[in-house]
Amino acid sequence: MTALAGRRVGDEVLFYADKKFVAKARIIGLFDNHALAKAVWGTDEAQKTWQHIMALDNVVEFEVPAEPVLRGLGVPVPLRSLTLVGAEGRLRHLDMVDPAVSVQPRAKRPATGDGTTLGRNDVLRALANLKTHVKQQWPSRHKPITLLWAIGRLAAGQDRMVEWQTFRDEVGPLLRDFGLEESKVTPEYPFWHLRSSGLWDVQGVEETKSTPTPSQLTAARASAGLSRDAAKVLRRSLARAEAIGLICSNYLGEVDREELLSRVGLAGYASASGDLSEGPSDGGRAARRSRTSSAPVRDSRLVERIKVMYGHECQVCGSRVETMHSHYSEAAHIQGLGGPHHGPDQLDNLLCLCPNHHVEFDRLAIYIDEYWAVRRNSTGEVEYQLKRHADHVIEQEYLQYHRGLCGRG
Repeated sequence: MTALAGRRVGDEVLFYADKKFVAKARIIGLFDNHALAKAVWGTDEAQKTWQHIMALDNVVEFEVPAEPVLRGLGVPVPLRSLTLVGAEGRLRHLDMVDPAVSVQPRAKRPATGDGTTLGRNDVLRALANLKTHVKQQWPSRHKPITLLWAIGRLAAGQDRMVEWQTFRDEVGPLLRDFGLEESKVTPEYPFWHLRSSGLWDVQGVEETKSTPTPSQLTAARASAGLSRDAAKVLRRSLARAEAIGLICSNYLGEVDREELLSRVGLAGYASASGDLSEGPSDGGRAARRSRTSSAPVRDSRLVERIKVMYGHECQVCGSRVETMHSHYSEAAHIQGLGGPHHGPDQLDNLLCLCPNHHVEFDRLAIYIDEYWAVRRNSTGEVEYQLKRHADHVIEQEYLQYHRGLCGRG
């Protein structure tokens, strides 16, 4: 009856029935209540009942065959008893139990036109494995820059496909200003060769072994852009944040990220706080007060509550800034209130931080992993273990979003 003693608030629970996983939920509360347990489950022959009770939220129903997951974890099939799986094992097989992710074999997908549906993990995997031309030991930036430009179009509500002449006029200057030094400005290269990523469509030009010339693309009135499947995935806020962070971290480490993202219409993604002067909000986002521009209205009661809960001690380093008459700390939103992030103004999206770690968290210098370790983004090394109050439930979804911005999705 004590098998669940090691569980924690924020852990994920899977429900198993008929040789399938049928739902998942997240633990939001833990308590002991013998009377309630006895009333719900009764007692065994020794008059014992379940010792621990958990409160669950974010319940998602689905059906995923359990056998591949269980065999991968080394658990006997079929499952006949309560089984605990460590976090490391869960992470290795996450895509097998996430209903939003395809569990089909990961064969290489055709580049275009076969009706295949790409999931979020498929898109992120493709972005992480771009084929880039290497020049003096440095990968070309043509494809990554072009993909950021294409994602910027989606974020602005524009069509995914664009004619060659517009592509040339918009992408060419980006390649000139942010490409490798002495690298030729050849927008026709990413326009045509991004097809190898499986995320890109080109229309109006027949298959050819060589890269079409600009004059050929103009004559054919060719157009290109993200595939329908990729565009559908990247219109979702979490996938878009993860994709932008991944592209910048993997391929554009020496580029001025703020300047480039601003040029392609993704300025807010350069930091976790976003653009706090962005336009009006819609459903579920922080309310805004009218000024010459609009800005999110923070709930001062939540700010005070998180600070008092931790006694103004930073959840990262544990330090508490002294003032003449009291102490000082800052309430940091994990998924920023400002656009383009539009995180909620609620307690499970807040951290109590010292000013230094607030800046580092917002500027993507540190992130929090699934084990609540605080890691340096540039090295991945653990610097602290996040301090958590028993009454403070932190929503993993917001931490995942922040990790995505850091390129750690």
